[in-house]
Amino acid sequence: MMLWEMVALEKIASIERSVVQPEVIEHGTAYLGLEHIEAGGRILGKQYVEEGELSSAKFLFTARHLLFGKLRPYLAKIALPDFDGICSTDILPVLPSDSLDRRYLAFFLRQPSLVDYTNSRAIGANLPRLSPSELGRITIPLPPIEEQKRIAAILDAVDALRVKRRESIAQLDALLQSTFLDMFSEPDAMEWPKALIENVVLEGKGAIRTGPFGSQLLHSEFVEEGIRVLGIDNVVNNTFLEGEPRFITSEKYKSLRRYTVRPGDVLITIMGTCGRCAIVPEALGIAINTKHLCCISLNQEKVLPLFLHACFLWHPLARRYLERSAKGAIMSGLNMEIIKKVPIPLPPLSLQRRFASIVEAAERQKARLRAHLDELDALFSSLQSRAFNGEL
Repeated sequence: MMLWEMVALEKIASIERSVVQPEVIEHGTAYLGLEHIEAGGRILGKQYVEEGELSSAKFLFTARHLLFGKLRPYLAKIALPDFDGICSTDILPVLPSDSLDRRYLAFFLRQPSLVDYTNSRAIGANLPRLSPSELGRITIPLPPIEEQKRIAAILDAVDALRVKRRESIAQLDALLQSTFLDMFSEPDAMEWPKALIENVVLEGKGAIRTGPFGSQLLHSEFVEEGIRVLGIDNVVNNTFLEGEPRFITSEKYKSLRRYTVRPGDVLITIMGTCGRCAIVPEALGIAINTKHLCCISLNQEKVLPLFLHACFLWHPLARRYLERSAKGAIMSGLNMEIIKKVPIPLPPLSLQRRFASIVEAAERQKARLRAHLDELDALFSSLQSRAFNGEL
């Protein structure tokens, strides 16, 4: 049972809004906006101010402050800078007193339950903001400072392992991109024939298709089990994920059979966050896709799914076309006609297979890293819960 006193944050820290006007901001001052802070608090970089570059007032902060992003608090943009500078007024600089460890405070505020709480206290429908007074009223368990430092050190150690795992996964992705460009860009690519995506799909109608529109499939027709219905939540970070379970009956499927998704098909998001790409896994079973996805069934004697997936993400020929098409579109986004005309090189199948083998090996390694990351996330969550209940 926790015996620590619960204390309002405003009693043990100062929420400092020291305003600096744009005309007195010195050249070369470090500036942080919300765009420089990742959800969860990692600082992605900082901007060094050019003379006259900023037109509005900012807040001062030091390397002793915690920075709390008050706009959209559900993003948990709670950062610990190791430098002095200025920040957006949508960021609140919090200076802990001598009785409060800064890292301990950061871990406390980043707890999912605290993030949910601060979000519930924010005001504004489209741009919710947490007021400084609401932040100050949050109560925090206050053990002795040495105990706070011990807790922060334990959480720091596990969090550092999580960061390393995420970095390892990102490095594998970067390696795949580099390998792809080495294998399939100039000068060898100049000798290979080129084709449009519509020229490398299976013969027959519907090899490139979107899902049912309008009254063809109503939300009220989804059932608890049956034939899977894939949507944009199944295509995340250019990988196939399970997503929200949606099903239709076998009877309904009979009328929508032409929208069937098969293993090896390539899925591309055309609504929401457009341009994400994934390959349908072998073990999926019978499924259809919604209108938010474009599904491509390839002639795999010409192009392998893993090669097309990589082309869509990284090949200069395809990327230049997609960027031009997006700029020329009346509405931002993709549609089936644009996707049909995406140009790609046609290297020998043997080279495509070699690349596919590299991808498959990397994906196995990423799966192992993700499994370990899941274990670390579970451990961190458990330690976090126990720490602030006085059980660590």
